[in-house]
Amino acid sequence: MSTMMRAVDVRGGAGNADALFITEIPKPQAKNAEAVVKVRAFGLNRMDLLQREGRYPVPPQAPTTLGVEFSGVIKSMASHAESEFKVGDEVFGLAYGGAYAEYIAVSTHMLIHKPKELSWEQAAGIPETWITATQAMYLVGEFKPGKSILWHAGASSVSIAGIQLSLADKASAVYVTAGSQEKIDFCVKELGATAGFNYRSQDWSKEVLKVTEGKGVDLVIDFVGQNYFQGNLDVTARDGHIVNLGFLSGTKLPAGVDIGAFVIKRLRFEGSSLRSRDEAYQGKLRNTLVEHTIPKFKDGSFKILIEKVFDWENIVDAHKLMERNETKGKIICTIG
Repeated sequence: MSTMMRAVDVRGGAGNADALFITEIPKPQAKNAEAVVKVRAFGLNRMDLLQREGRYPVPPQAPTTLGVEFSGVIKSMASHAESEFKVGDEVFGLAYGGAYAEYIAVSTHMLIHKPKELSWEQAAGIPETWITATQAMYLVGEFKPGKSILWHAGASSVSIAGIQLSLADKASAVYVTAGSQEKIDFCVKELGATAGFNYRSQDWSKEVLKVTEGKGVDLVIDFVGQNYFQGNLDVTARDGHIVNLGFLSGTKLPAGVDIGAFVIKRLRFEGSSLRSRDEAYQGKLRNTLVEHTIPKFKDGSFKILIEKVFDWENIVDAHKLMERNETKGKIICTIG
Protein backbone atom coordinates (compact mmCIF):
# COMPACT_ATOMS: atom_id res chain seq x y z
CA MET A 1 0.00 0.00 0.00
CA SER A 2 1.32 3.42 -0.94
CA THR A 3 2.53 5.68 1.83
CA MET A 4 1.76 8.78 -0.28
CA MET A 5 -1.50 10.54 -1.15
CA ARG A 6 -2.68 13.47 -3.22
CA ALA A 7 -3.52 16.76 -1.48
CA VAL A 8 -4.08 20.41 -2.31
CA ASP A 9 -1.15 22.74 -1.61
CA VAL A 10 -0.34 26.44 -2.15
CA ARG A 11 2.64 27.39 -4.33
CA GLY A 12 5.09 29.43 -2.28
CA GLY A 13 3.17 28.75 0.95
CA ALA A 14 0.66 31.57 0.39
CA GLY A 15 -1.05 33.24 -2.54
CA ASN A 16 -4.20 33.81 -4.55
CA ALA A 17 -6.56 31.12 -5.77
CA ASP A 18 -4.39 30.41 -8.82
CA ALA A 19 -1.60 29.31 -6.46
CA LEU A 20 -3.58 26.20 -5.48
CA PHE A 21 -2.45 22.91 -6.98
CA ILE A 22 -2.62 19.18 -6.25
CA THR A 23 0.57 17.43 -5.22
CA GLU A 24 1.69 14.32 -3.34
CA ILE A 25 2.40 14.28 0.39
CA PRO A 26 2.82 11.48 2.98
CA LYS A 27 -0.38 9.72 4.00
CA PRO A 28 -1.27 10.44 7.67
CA GLN A 29 -1.20 7.78 10.39
CA ALA A 30 -3.75 7.51 13.20
CA LYS A 31 -2.48 8.05 16.73
CA ASN A 32 -4.04 8.36 20.20
CA ALA A 33 -7.82 8.70 19.68
CA GLU A 34 -7.62 9.30 15.92
CA ALA A 35 -8.98 7.56 12.86
CA VAL A 36 -7.75 7.87 9.30
CA VAL A 37 -10.65 8.65 6.97
CA LYS A 38 -10.63 8.27 3.18
CA VAL A 39 -12.19 11.58 2.12
CA ARG A 40 -15.14 11.51 -0.26
CA ALA A 41 -16.05 15.21 -0.07
CA PHE A 42 -14.95 18.37 1.73
CA GLY A 43 -16.49 21.78 2.32
CA LEU A 44 -15.00 25.22 1.71
CA ASN A 45 -14.98 27.94 4.38
CA ARG A 46 -13.89 31.58 4.58
CA MET A 47 -10.99 30.62 6.81
CA ASP A 48 -9.62 28.53 3.93
CA LEU A 49 -9.25 31.69 1.83
CA LEU A 50 -7.47 33.49 4.65
CA GLN A 51 -5.19 30.54 5.35
CA ARG A 52 -4.35 30.26 1.66
CA GLU A 53 -3.30 33.93 1.74
CA GLY A 54 -1.21 33.42 4.89
CA ARG A 55 -3.55 35.55 7.00
CA TYR A 56 -5.06 32.94 9.32
CA PRO A 57 -3.61 31.84 12.69
CA VAL A 58 -3.51 28.07 12.14
CA PRO A 59 -3.57 26.04 15.40
CA PRO A 60 -0.22 24.41 16.20
CA GLN A 61 -1.67 20.90 15.97
CA ALA A 62 -3.07 21.50 12.47
CA PRO A 63 -1.39 20.14 9.33
CA THR A 64 -0.48 22.69 6.66
CA THR A 65 -3.07 21.27 4.25
CA LEU A 66 -6.25 23.35 4.02
CA GLY A 67 -9.74 22.21 5.02
CA VAL A 68 -11.59 21.51 8.25
CA GLU A 69 -14.77 19.64 7.26
CA PHE A 70 -15.23 16.42 5.31
CA SER A 71 -17.13 13.20 4.81
CA GLY A 72 -15.70 9.78 4.09
CA VAL A 73 -15.01 6.21 5.22
CA ILE A 74 -12.85 5.12 8.17
CA LYS A 75 -9.83 3.16 6.94
CA SER A 76 -7.83 2.69 10.16
CA MET A 77 -8.01 3.55 13.85
CA ALA A 78 -5.59 4.14 16.70
CA SER A 79 -5.76 2.21 19.97
CA HIS A 80 -7.59 4.90 21.96
CA ALA A 81 -10.24 5.76 19.34
CA GLU A 82 -13.85 5.96 20.49
CA SER A 83 -15.36 2.47 20.60
CA GLU A 84 -18.56 3.48 18.79
CA PHE A 85 -16.59 3.75 15.53
CA LYS A 86 -15.05 0.96 13.45
CA VAL A 87 -13.19 0.55 10.18
CA GLY A 88 -15.61 0.86 7.27
CA ASP A 89 -17.98 3.30 8.99
CA GLU A 90 -19.30 6.16 6.89
CA VAL A 91 -18.67 9.37 8.83
CA PHE A 92 -18.41 13.12 8.62
CA GLY A 93 -16.57 15.46 10.91
CA LEU A 94 -14.51 18.47 11.84
CA ALA A 95 -10.71 18.63 11.88
CA TYR A 96 -8.01 21.17 12.72
CA GLY A 97 -6.95 20.93 9.07
CA GLY A 98 -6.07 18.54 6.30
CA ALA A 99 -9.45 17.93 4.62
CA TYR A 100 -8.27 18.98 1.12
CA ALA A 101 -6.67 15.55 0.68
CA GLU A 102 -7.40 11.92 -0.14
CA TYR A 103 -6.96 10.90 3.51
CA ILE A 104 -7.22 12.75 6.81
CA ALA A 105 -6.24 11.82 10.38
CA VAL A 106 -8.85 13.18 12.78
CA SER A 107 -9.87 12.72 16.40
CA THR A 108 -12.81 10.34 16.76
CA HIS A 109 -14.19 12.83 19.30
CA MET A 110 -15.07 15.00 16.30
CA LEU A 111 -16.58 12.30 14.08
CA ILE A 112 -20.29 11.69 13.53
CA HIS A 113 -21.90 8.68 11.85
CA LYS A 114 -23.30 9.71 8.47
CA PRO A 115 -27.04 9.06 8.25
CA LYS A 116 -27.97 7.05 5.17
CA GLU A 117 -30.41 9.83 4.24
CA LEU A 118 -27.53 12.23 3.53
CA SER A 119 -25.22 12.27 0.50
CA TRP A 120 -21.46 12.63 0.86
CA GLU A 121 -21.79 16.22 -0.34
CA GLN A 122 -24.49 17.09 2.18
CA ALA A 123 -22.59 15.51 5.07
CA ALA A 124 -19.41 17.41 4.18
CA GLY A 125 -21.37 20.66 4.34
CA ILE A 126 -22.50 20.20 7.94
CA PRO A 127 -19.57 20.22 10.42
CA GLU A 128 -18.00 23.69 10.37
CA THR A 129 -21.13 25.68 9.62
CA TRP A 130 -23.63 23.91 11.82
CA ILE A 131 -21.22 23.49 14.73
CA THR A 132 -20.27 27.18 14.50
CA ALA A 133 -23.94 28.18 14.53
CA THR A 134 -24.65 25.83 17.44
CA GLN A 135 -21.68 27.17 19.39
CA ALA A 136 -22.60 30.81 18.78
CA MET A 137 -26.23 30.33 19.74
CA TYR A 138 -26.10 27.96 22.67
CA LEU A 139 -22.68 27.71 24.28
CA VAL A 140 -21.66 31.36 23.82
CA GLY A 141 -24.89 33.26 23.18
CA GLU A 142 -26.91 31.28 25.76
CA PHE A 143 -29.96 31.28 23.51
CA LYS A 144 -33.26 30.15 25.06
CA PRO A 145 -36.67 29.66 23.44
CA GLY A 146 -38.61 32.93 23.26
CA LYS A 147 -35.54 35.11 22.65
CA SER A 148 -35.15 37.16 19.47
CA ILE A 149 -32.02 36.90 17.33
CA LEU A 150 -30.29 38.76 14.50
CA TRP A 151 -28.04 36.87 12.09
CA HIS A 152 -25.76 39.06 10.01
CA ALA A 153 -24.67 37.72 6.60
CA GLY A 154 -28.02 35.96 6.45
CA ALA A 155 -27.29 33.96 3.28
CA SER A 156 -23.93 32.67 4.53
CA SER A 157 -23.73 28.99 5.37
CA VAL A 158 -23.43 29.59 9.12
CA SER A 159 -26.41 31.92 9.20
CA ILE A 160 -28.49 29.58 7.02
CA ALA A 161 -27.89 26.94 9.69
CA GLY A 162 -28.51 29.46 12.47
CA ILE A 163 -31.83 30.64 11.05
CA GLN A 164 -33.09 27.07 10.96
CA LEU A 165 -31.84 26.34 14.48
CA SER A 166 -33.45 29.52 15.79
CA LEU A 167 -36.83 28.75 14.28
CA ALA A 168 -36.76 25.12 15.41
CA ASP A 169 -35.99 26.23 18.97
CA LYS A 170 -38.87 28.71 19.01
CA ALA A 171 -37.16 32.09 18.74
CA SER A 172 -39.70 34.90 19.12
CA ALA A 173 -38.26 36.57 15.99
CA VAL A 174 -35.38 35.88 13.60
CA TYR A 175 -33.92 38.82 11.67
CA VAL A 176 -31.17 38.87 9.05
CA THR A 177 -29.02 41.31 7.12
CA ALA A 178 -27.78 40.65 3.60
CA GLY A 179 -26.39 42.51 0.60
CA SER A 180 -29.16 41.94 -1.94
CA GLN A 181 -32.92 41.62 -2.11
CA GLU A 182 -32.48 38.17 -3.62
CA LYS A 183 -30.62 37.00 -0.52
CA ILE A 184 -33.16 38.62 1.81
CA ASP A 185 -36.04 36.96 -0.05
CA PHE A 186 -34.22 33.66 0.22
CA CYS A 187 -33.81 34.03 4.00
CA VAL A 188 -37.41 35.15 4.57
CA LYS A 189 -39.40 33.21 1.98
CA GLU A 190 -37.41 29.98 1.82
CA LEU A 191 -35.88 29.70 5.30
CA GLY A 192 -38.62 31.44 7.30
CA ALA A 193 -36.80 34.41 8.84
CA THR A 194 -39.12 37.08 10.25
CA ALA A 195 -37.62 39.96 8.24
CA GLY A 196 -34.43 40.97 6.49
CA PHE A 197 -32.59 44.21 5.82
CA ASN A 198 -30.35 45.17 2.90
CA TYR A 199 -27.19 46.71 4.31
CA ARG A 200 -26.40 48.27 0.93
CA SER A 201 -29.63 50.23 0.58
CA GLN A 202 -30.97 50.48 4.15
CA ASP A 203 -29.75 51.60 7.55
CA TRP A 204 -30.19 48.13 8.98
CA SER A 205 -29.82 49.17 12.61
CA LYS A 206 -32.64 51.73 12.32
CA GLU A 207 -34.81 49.16 10.54
CA VAL A 208 -34.27 46.57 13.30
CA LEU A 209 -35.23 49.11 15.95
CA LYS A 210 -38.27 50.09 13.91
CA VAL A 211 -39.65 46.55 13.59
CA THR A 212 -38.93 45.79 17.25
CA GLU A 213 -40.58 49.05 18.37
CA GLY A 214 -37.30 50.28 19.86
CA LYS A 215 -36.68 47.20 22.01
CA GLY A 216 -33.98 45.63 19.83
CA VAL A 217 -33.00 41.96 19.78
CA ASP A 218 -31.77 39.69 22.55
CA LEU A 219 -28.92 38.07 20.62
CA VAL A 220 -26.79 39.31 17.70
CA ILE A 221 -24.46 37.00 15.77
CA ASP A 222 -21.89 39.07 13.85
CA PHE A 223 -19.12 38.25 11.38
CA VAL A 224 -18.43 41.80 10.20
CA GLY A 225 -16.72 43.58 13.09
CA GLN A 226 -15.70 47.20 12.62
CA ASN A 227 -18.49 48.47 10.36
CA TYR A 228 -21.25 46.88 12.42
CA PHE A 229 -19.91 47.53 15.92
CA GLN A 230 -21.96 50.65 16.64
CA GLY A 231 -25.05 49.27 14.94
CA ASN A 232 -24.85 46.11 17.01
CA LEU A 233 -24.68 48.13 20.22
CA ASP A 234 -27.68 50.16 19.08
CA VAL A 235 -29.93 47.19 18.21
CA THR A 236 -29.12 44.86 21.10
CA ALA A 237 -31.86 44.80 23.74
CA ARG A 238 -31.31 45.37 27.44
CA ASP A 239 -29.32 42.49 28.97
CA GLY A 240 -28.62 41.29 25.44
CA HIS A 241 -25.62 39.50 24.03
CA ILE A 242 -23.48 40.18 20.96
CA VAL A 243 -21.42 37.22 19.71
CA ASN A 244 -18.62 38.15 17.32
CA LEU A 245 -17.27 35.43 15.03
CA GLY A 246 -15.23 37.45 12.55
CA PHE A 247 -13.92 40.79 11.29
CA LEU A 248 -14.76 40.92 7.59
CA SER A 249 -14.70 44.74 7.66
CA GLY A 250 -11.66 45.09 9.94
CA THR A 251 -10.80 45.39 13.62
CA LYS A 252 -10.04 49.10 14.13
CA LEU A 253 -12.98 51.13 15.40
CA PRO A 254 -13.48 54.66 14.06
CA ALA A 255 -13.45 57.73 16.30
CA GLY A 256 -16.83 58.56 17.74
CA VAL A 257 -18.02 55.05 18.56
CA ASP A 258 -20.33 55.31 21.57
CA ILE A 259 -19.86 52.40 23.98
CA GLY A 260 -22.33 53.71 26.53
CA ALA A 261 -24.76 50.91 25.74
CA PHE A 262 -22.50 48.42 27.52
CA VAL A 263 -23.47 50.01 30.83
CA ILE A 264 -26.82 51.60 30.01
CA LYS A 265 -28.27 48.39 28.58
CA ARG A 266 -26.01 45.96 30.47
CA LEU A 267 -24.78 44.38 27.24
CA ARG A 268 -22.30 41.55 26.81
CA PHE A 269 -19.92 41.45 23.85
CA GLU A 270 -18.14 38.14 23.44
CA GLY A 271 -15.83 36.89 20.74
CA SER A 272 -15.50 33.23 19.89
CA SER A 273 -13.70 30.86 17.58
CA LEU A 274 -13.98 27.16 16.88
CA ARG A 275 -10.79 25.92 15.26
CA SER A 276 -8.55 26.97 18.16
CA ARG A 277 -10.60 25.04 20.76
CA ASP A 278 -9.28 21.87 22.33
CA GLU A 279 -10.64 18.40 21.56
CA ALA A 280 -12.72 18.20 24.74
CA TYR A 281 -14.56 21.43 23.91
CA GLN A 282 -15.04 20.41 20.28
CA GLY A 283 -16.33 17.02 21.42
CA LYS A 284 -18.91 18.77 23.59
CA LEU A 285 -19.96 20.79 20.55
CA ARG A 286 -20.23 17.61 18.48
CA ASN A 287 -22.60 16.12 21.06
CA THR A 288 -24.68 19.32 21.09
CA LEU A 289 -24.87 19.24 17.30
CA VAL A 290 -25.98 15.60 17.29
CA GLU A 291 -28.67 16.34 19.87
CA HIS A 292 -30.10 19.38 18.09
CA THR A 293 -29.77 18.45 14.44
CA ILE A 294 -29.30 14.79 13.43
CA PRO A 295 -32.98 13.80 13.77
CA LYS A 296 -33.97 16.84 11.71
CA PHE A 297 -31.36 16.08 9.05
CA LYS A 298 -32.76 12.56 8.80
CA ASP A 299 -36.39 13.65 8.36
CA GLY A 300 -35.48 16.55 6.06
CA SER A 301 -36.79 19.35 8.26
CA PHE A 302 -33.27 20.85 8.40
CA LYS A 303 -31.95 21.74 4.97
CA ILE A 304 -28.27 21.55 4.00
CA LEU A 305 -28.10 24.09 1.20
CA ILE A 306 -25.37 23.53 -1.36
CA GLU A 307 -24.54 26.25 -3.88
CA LYS A 308 -22.27 24.18 -6.12
CA VAL A 309 -20.29 20.95 -6.16
CA PHE A 310 -16.84 20.87 -7.81
CA ASP A 311 -14.48 18.03 -8.54
CA TRP A 312 -11.48 18.78 -6.34
CA GLU A 313 -9.32 18.99 -9.47
CA ASN A 314 -11.13 22.33 -9.96
CA ILE A 315 -10.23 23.70 -6.52
CA VAL A 316 -9.05 27.00 -8.05
CA ASP A 317 -12.52 27.63 -9.50
CA ALA A 318 -14.15 26.68 -6.18
CA HIS A 319 -12.07 29.26 -4.28
CA LYS A 320 -12.76 31.94 -6.88
CA LEU A 321 -16.51 31.33 -6.55
CA MET A 322 -16.32 31.79 -2.78
CA GLU A 323 -14.29 34.98 -3.22
CA ARG A 324 -17.06 36.54 -5.34
CA ASN A 325 -19.40 36.47 -2.31
CA GLU A 326 -22.39 35.57 -4.45
CA THR A 327 -23.31 32.22 -2.95
CA LYS A 328 -26.22 31.07 -0.82
CA GLY A 329 -25.08 27.89 0.86
CA LYS A 330 -22.07 25.62 0.79
CA ILE A 331 -19.41 25.07 -1.83
CA ILE A 332 -18.37 21.39 -1.82
CA CYS A 333 -15.55 19.52 -3.52
CA THR A 334 -15.66 15.79 -4.20
CA ILE A 335 -12.74 13.39 -4.50
CA GLY A 336 -13.48 10.65 -7.03
